[in-house]
Amino acid sequence: MKRLLIIPLLATAANAAPVEFTTHIAPIIFRNCAVCHRVGEAAPFTLTSYDDVKKRAKLIAKVTHDRVMPPWHADKSDFAFLDDRRLTPQQIDLIQQWVAQGTPEGDRAKQPALPKFPQGWQLGKPDMIVKMTHAYSVPAEGRDIYRNFIVPLNLNEDIYVKAVEFRPSSPSVVHHSLFFWDTTGAARRSANASGITRFTPMQRENKGTGQLGGWALGATVRLLPEDLAFLVPKGADLILATHFHPSGKAEEETSTIGLYLTKEPPKRAFTGIQLPPAFGALAGVDIPAGEKEFTVTDSFVLTSDAEAFGISGHAHYLGKKLSMTALFPDGSKKNLVSINDWDFAWQEQYTFDKKIPLPKGTRLDARVTWDNSATNPHNPTNPPKRIRWGPQSEDEMGSLTLLVTAPDKSNIEEINRAQVQHVRDAGSAAIARLLQDRNGGGTLVSVFFKNNDKNGNGKIEREEAPRWLVASFDQHDTNKDGALDEKEIQAAQAKLFQGLRVP
Repeated sequence: MKRLLIIPLLATAANAAPVEFTTHIAPIIFRNCAVCHRVGEAAPFTLTSYDDVKKRAKLIAKVTHDRVMPPWHADKSDFAFLDDRRLTPQQIDLIQQWVAQGTPEGDRAKQPALPKFPQGWQLGKPDMIVKMTHAYSVPAEGRDIYRNFIVPLNLNEDIYVKAVEFRPSSPSVVHHSLFFWDTTGAARRSANASGITRFTPMQRENKGTGQLGGWALGATVRLLPEDLAFLVPKGADLILATHFHPSGKAEEETSTIGLYLTKEPPKRAFTGIQLPPAFGALAGVDIPAGEKEFTVTDSFVLTSDAEAFGISGHAHYLGKKLSMTALFPDGSKKNLVSINDWDFAWQEQYTFDKKIPLPKGTRLDARVTWDNSATNPHNPTNPPKRIRWGPQSEDEMGSLTLLVTAPDKSNIEEINRAQVQHVRDAGSAAIARLLQDRNGGGTLVSVFFKNNDKNGNGKIEREEAPRWLVASFDQHDTNKDGALDEKEIQAAQAKLFQGLRVP
């Protein structure tokens, strides 16, 4: 069957002008493929020589024709991205012709040298290298695991971080990791001897914590623009909030982190605008079985002038299309990013070639679409079943995050205040939906128990808890009886909607 798929693609190229590896194909493969397909990197085989490429020539012709490789899922937008790995139609056609002509090598003297790829650390040796204090054991099978790890930095002074490079020791089981710093001491106080902490910085509004970005498979580490940097205060600890996905083989993970520093304080502040917020947790993600195009939209109007410099998306297996546009005050509309074939296993972070001015009043519109049909080859359930929002890989999430900066810190502060209100409004809408649940109205707690207390004992056992609650179940089980009563559920819901204005 593969032969039948490939040969028709090549037939029209059989009589074309001569195409040789050294002159035509090597420059394409070395620039666009060898960065991953080389010794020591994640790709399963190397493409750094004629013999390497010839051995897999028909496969390369197929996956480049289908634009599966090189991995780059953003379609062409109205703004260029840095290091765009997409092949041009002309390059794809050259590969087709070369395979049709029998993969001739050509004059070896004309073959270009391989690029000088960095060995190990992608940005060169970091200024500071730290690692997890203990290995974490990931079982071969079971549910996804979320754990927070404390990594002491032992800082005697403030530092300015331009980039964070994350290197998992067992990348097959590490789905993603988010980075935070903490000066409150809360992470240390709640950490056990293995460095695992109950501290959850993403749920706190505290001046003693901050974000440092994150990593997922497919992310390309790069330095922040020259006028930006993360401030990490003296005495801060690094927190890794890591998501593990068992792979079928037990693994031991000891992540290593490289920090790239600058002595120059940042001249500008920056922030991320996530739509819908909280990775879609408040957006009513409830996807019926068989639904091919379940869509959530969200909008946000900039309350200050800003400039966009990067964008990324996030979804799970059912994610299909993600897009964000900008509607400018003059009425013009521009596409910031369109991902029409989402890949859960390759989550790129896109950096614009030039900063994009976004005047005050610009409306950002985000759209996320999931495919829960049997025809979706990535659907983890067969037959499809109803899927709701949740932290497990088999649950769903969905959002886009636009990174923006501004000349004045006050502009970013104003945008952040507007974002807080936006999250509150989303929380209010989420609560209203919950109160209108078809199983009956009532208080949040009564609706929750009606939907989840399957055995009717007035408590929520671990096996009855929805997936969003499982990861923090022990934390909310304050009386340690192995179940959550009404007061404990109230506290859990209050934490989920902390700071939100309810109707």
